[in-house]
Amino acid sequence: MANSKQARKRARQSEGRRVLKASQRSMVRTYIKRVITAINGGDHAKAMDAFKQAQPVIDRIADKDVLSKRKAARLKSRLNKRIKALAA
Repeated sequence: MANSKQARKRARQSEGRRVLKASQRSMVRTYIKRVITAINGGDHAKAMDAFKQAQPVIDRIADKDVLSKRKAARLKSRLNKRIKALAA
């Protein structure tokens, strides 16, 4: 347990950040699952629509350092690749 006043405050801040980031991470996963579900369903238009909604959310979360920028780019790239394969 934290002994100093500063350490107690840091522990409170860390817990608050952990809860917030967990919520944001969950939201991103939900958007990604919507895209994957549309892709697996074979509906190109629905997949593109879901991807267009997911893109800004992924970028926003990457800017807040919940996901790394590289992971966000990798996710978007892989989803886009699967959507393009679906159209072909």
